[in-house]
Amino acid sequence: MRLALYVTCLVDLMRPAVGLAALRLLEEAGCEVVVPAAQTCCGQPAWSAGNRDLARDLAQKAIAELEGCDYVVIPSGSCADQIRNVYPQLLADDPAWAARAQAVAARSHELTAFLADVLALDAVPGAFAGSVTYHDSCKGLRGLGVKAQPRELLARVRGLTLAEMRDCEECCGFGGAFAVRFGDISTAIVDRKCEAIAAAGADAVVGGDLGCLLNIEGRLRRRGDTRTRVLHVAEVLAGAEPA
Repeated sequence: MRLALYVTCLVDLMRPAVGLAALRLLEEAGCEVVVPAAQTCCGQPAWSAGNRDLARDLAQKAIAELEGCDYVVIPSGSCADQIRNVYPQLLADDPAWAARAQAVAARSHELTAFLADVLALDAVPGAFAGSVTYHDSCKGLRGLGVKAQPRELLARVRGLTLAEMRDCEECCGFGGAFAVRFGDISTAIVDRKCEAIAAAGADAVVGGDLGCLLNIEGRLRRRGDTRTRVLHVAEVLAGAEPA
C-alpha cells in the first residue's frame, strides 16, 4: 500500500513533530509513505476568504502531487475536508480537472479515520501516563464524520484515560480568518472551551487539527494555565508527544 502524507502548512511550519508522528504510525502499520516535497497549502484559507481563483490553483497543484498514490492521508480534519469535499465542487466545471479532483478526493482520509476505518488498527505504539480530554474540530466532525475514530485509537494507548469535556463538539473559536476578523467573538468562544477543559481536569487536551490546538493552547497560557498539555492525536498515538 503506497500512500501520500499531506503534512499541512501548520504542521510543517509550527509543529513538524506531528508530521513525524503521523509518519511513524503509518510506517509501523506497514504502509509505504511518500511525502511530496513540493506540497504547500491545500487552499482552504483562500477558499474561506472567497478567493476562488487562488483556491483553484492550489487545488490543481495538490491534485497533481497526490494522484499517484493509493491513498492520501492528512493529519487535519480541515485540510482533509477541503480535499475531499471542496475540490470536487471547486473543479466540477473544469473538464480537465473534474475527474482528477473526484479521484483524489475519494482516496483521501483524515489520519485517525484512515487508521481506524481503512487499516483497522488494533494496536498503537504510544503510551501516556495520565488523562486526556478530546476536542472535536468542526471540519473533522461535521465535514467528515470523524468522532469515534480518535477515541477508539486513544483507548489503545497504554496508560491513557479519556476524560470527556462538556460540549466537546463546540467550536474552539479559531475558524482560520474568523479569529482575525472577529477577535472578540473568537476569544469568547475559546474561553468557553478553556473552561470546559479545566472542568474535565485532564492532564492534556488532544485534537486532530493543529489550528484548533494552537488557538486553544495560546488562550490557555494567556489565562494562566501552564499545566495542561496540548497535543495532536498523532503525537499521543505514536508516543512522540513533546515534553
